Amino acid sequence: MDADNSARADRRDGFVVGGVRMPRPFRIRRLGHFGVYVNDPEANLDFYGRLLGFRIADQIDYTGRLPEEQMLALGPRKGYFTRHGTEHHSFVLFPKKVAQAVYKSPADSDITINQITWQVGSLREVVDGFHWFKERGFVIHRAGRDLPGSNWNVYPKDPEGHVNELFYGIEQVGWDGLSKPMKLHQTRHTAPPGLPHGSEYAEVEYAREHAIDLQSGNRAVETGAEKYDVGGVLLARPFKVVRVGPVRLFIDDMEQALRFYRDDLGLMVTEEVMWKGHRCVFLRANTEHHSLALYPKALRAELGLASMTSLFSFGLQVADYTQLRNAVDFLKSEGVTIRYLPPELFPGIDYCAFALDHDGHAIQLYYTMEQVGWDGRPRPAELRPKVDNAHWPAEVPLQSDTFLGENYLGPWG
Repeated sequence: MDADNSARADRRDGFVVGGVRMPRPFRIRRLGHFGVYVNDPEANLDFYGRLLGFRIADQIDYTGRLPEEQMLALGPRKGYFTRHGTEHHSFVLFPKKVAQAVYKSPADSDITINQITWQVGSLREVVDGFHWFKERGFVIHRAGRDLPGSNWNVYPKDPEGHVNELFYGIEQVGWDGLSKPMKLHQTRHTAPPGLPHGSEYAEVEYAREHAIDLQSGNRAVETGAEKYDVGGVLLARPFKVVRVGPVRLFIDDMEQALRFYRDDLGLMVTEEVMWKGHRCVFLRANTEHHSLALYPKALRAELGLASMTSLFSFGLQVADYTQLRNAVDFLKSEGVTIRYLPPELFPGIDYCAFALDHDGHAIQLYYTMEQVGWDGRPRPAELRPKVDNAHWPAEVPLQSDTFLGENYLGPWG
């Protein structure tokens, strides 16, 4: 048996993943895409598309998932896969009422998160992760391969019902802006595949040999006029989203949630904060200070955030501090509600603001995230910049990790 194939077999002393011994048969590399359920995806497209700059890669129509008379009573039935860069989707919008009916979720649930997605390093890690969660008794929402997007995955739920996804191999959108043609999705996989599986190259070659038009995919349309000079590039808004995340959750049972995200998913605790008696925990997947933060649900009302969702906020990083200031001014000018919240709740981030979508979900806008090095220690709190939300300066001083971490690839436009 080779080293890769031994990952599930070698249990007594952990697992071997790519030749490295680990406590789980997978290792999360980063936060991937994210999604929410909204009352009207079409209405929210103006906020996420025209204002924030996400482009539609593909859409999904739930027609046929339920009897038509039931669908008519539930309202909008189309959802949208959108992207800020080259990955097929980094943010998705799905219709709340239809999704609740299809997935048999309680109508009064405050879980409006469609999924929190984590990238692992290989298809084998996805497959072995499926068995890991199944054998440990976790509810698996589904597993197989997503279409559109082409990413292999397994979807375990956390103890409070939030759907997480481990994925490998999401579709990349190239210079022509075209998504993969729907005819290229020849087979729908609803279970983990047998290994080894054929490559993406082989799939495309098969399509070429069978005369599938590779130029027939969807190409997003820019809805705004490119009139803003953003770092020397003309864009339709005065900023560019270069990264998604972190995700912030309101939790009923902190210890139970922490065990799942730390012990089962393998995220690393960076630090904890006590704020007005509330314990807040920050976990990372890679070198960023945190990609997930857990807050007690009792804090939601104190902060005046929407009670209809367990999502505190979802983060969008823009390219620099000037763009952050410009983004806030731009969104205010478009009538978007902007909130400023206590900086103590966001260690690792200095200046940030929260924009509210049509349903009340909070989107955190920021420009930098503290980077954690080999020793796993965050910057001491006394060395962090002091933020006064009432007085943002015109410029900020250089930090040792300014502009460091994962870089955005490709042109901004």
